[in-house]
Amino acid sequence: MENKQSREKEPSKLRMFLASDTFKGLLPFIGLIVIIVVMNILTEGSILKPKRIRLLLSQVYYPMIVATGVFFVMTLGSIDFTEGSTLGVASIVISVLSFYSIPLAILGGILTGAAIGALNGFFHVKFKLQSFIVTICTMYLFRGVCAYLTTETAIPASAQIKALDSNELKIAITVIVLLVAFFYFKFTRIGNDVKAIGAGETAARFSGVRTDRVKFLTFVMAGALTGLAAFVNVIKVGSITATAGNQLETQILISLVLGGLPITGGAKVRFSNIVVGTLMYTVLNNGLVMLGFESATQQLIKGVIFLIFVALTIDRKALKVIK
Repeated sequence: MENKQSREKEPSKLRMFLASDTFKGLLPFIGLIVIIVVMNILTEGSILKPKRIRLLLSQVYYPMIVATGVFFVMTLGSIDFTEGSTLGVASIVISVLSFYSIPLAILGGILTGAAIGALNGFFHVKFKLQSFIVTICTMYLFRGVCAYLTTETAIPASAQIKALDSNELKIAITVIVLLVAFFYFKFTRIGNDVKAIGAGETAARFSGVRTDRVKFLTFVMAGALTGLAAFVNVIKVGSITATAGNQLETQILISLVLGGLPITGGAKVRFSNIVVGTLMYTVLNNGLVMLGFESATQQLIKGVIFLIFVALTIDRKALKVIK
């Protein structure tokens, strides 16, 4: 009788597997497949037609580059809400400089993004302010700058930079960014340090990690990648308005969480979170548009899916306030 009762109390192998880190790691891939299959059925196969796939890919490039930088920030256990405003300001700089030199324009965009990232990192590290407080403030600051500079009219880019709009170039830039970031994340001390800080900043500091320096440079790097993404954005759109990069920060956050990135950061992050999450968001967003849902309904559906993934993937044992 006692053996029977003890066996009933023991969790089943299926329940143990569903609660395991292995299954949670597979959830984003399963979610991506499910969303593709569901959207393909609902759109009667239209979403997987070659023309639609090319359109989907054209919407993936610069968000994936931005998400790569934010991935490192969130691995720290921090957060960055300035991607949209940074992209807008950097896009303006690139558009203006494109009339003088394309390489100068690219460099200007990257440096603009890096400068905004440095400002975020400085206030976060120097004054010990939580990252979400700092970046919300600078988000409004640079969104205002973007709106002020585009008040009278949209800012056009040169014909030379618009002529660079090709999938081959955008794919090359995106792949290079992902490969370099993957190398640094997996095979250098930088990746180990950001994961260590995310897992426990105090412990990382006592183990010899220069936490303030790593956090500052991570914000600079994230800003620089957003500046590079602005170049991809400019060659696509051709001119910059006050709405450039609008709601990008929300898209990136949702994409990374859908991709399985723990919002608390740490050692359980996976580089695949970037690719899977960005693709999942893009397929979901395009599918909802193709189905004719209004904007409010789209936001509602995406919000519900976002909440479900947070509930399924969050590590409650490691839950803490975002740094």
